Amino acid sequence: MLLLTPSGFADYELIDCGEFEKLERFGHYVLIRPEPQAVWNRKWDRAEWEKRAHACFVAKSSSAGIWQKRKDMPDRWYINYRNKPGMDLTFRLALTSFKHTGIFPEQAVNWDFIYSSTQKLKQKLNDTPRVLNLFAYTGAASLAASSAGAEVTHLDSVKQVVNWAKENMDLSKLSNIRWIVEDAMTFVKREVKRGKRYHGIILDPPAYGHGTDGRKWKLEEMIQEMTNHVFSLVEEKHFLMMNTYSLGFSSLILENLFGNFSKGPFETGEIYLQSSTGQKLPLGVFGRLVSI
Repeated sequence: MLLLTPSGFADYELIDCGEFEKLERFGHYVLIRPEPQAVWNRKWDRAEWEKRAHACFVAKSSSAGIWQKRKDMPDRWYINYRNKPGMDLTFRLALTSFKHTGIFPEQAVNWDFIYSSTQKLKQKLNDTPRVLNLFAYTGAASLAASSAGAEVTHLDSVKQVVNWAKENMDLSKLSNIRWIVEDAMTFVKREVKRGKRYHGIILDPPAYGHGTDGRKWKLEEMIQEMTNHVFSLVEEKHFLMMNTYSLGFSSLILENLFGNFSKGPFETGEIYLQSSTGQKLPLGVFGRLVSI
């Protein structure tokens, strides 16, 4: 099992974490946000956090809350990610009512994998790889694949975040992305029936969610069926990357799922963020393979 953490993300820093919160820097601005995995004590006291923070998220329910600003900062701002030659991504961030900012910075390790795998496929195929990004959110993984030369199909069930992803594409001066607002399971079933194939498939499913048709998604109940369909969609030469964030969800689950379908070698592990004060904050498990 691998343990991976981003490196070279100049516009992001996990400063400190603990007592179910994290202190983070996104570009020029420092935020305090809830973090259910941070069950230990913080390294710095709360007064130091408050002194450094531009804004703090205060939960009002299990899924929503408000931002309280401590210093002057905009509600929207921009950061960059440039960790690979030729990959120059720009993201618009925002203080949302559901505590997120528009990116999950720990996923930078997967953006690097997607970029490198797409480049290898393009060289091997001597053609444009087709990449499908499911549960694609604001599109960082789609941008990574597009910047490496792929034709990308980007799918999410929420129209607002697809529009946000389009904005990130324009900011990054990219194109060649097809946008779809639909339930992921409904879409992949239809693609299987059509006999469609992709050279790269990316999945980052939520623990819980709802599709455009009101169909409920629960990770533990539906991940087996989704994995079955996804492996039916890959070309002979392909890469596949799956990431899950769910409390208590083991990388051994992805190892068993991949083992059921993959004929080649694959790797699984855990993604974490390394804080500047020394803690390792776990933020999901992954499985990925490259068959080129």
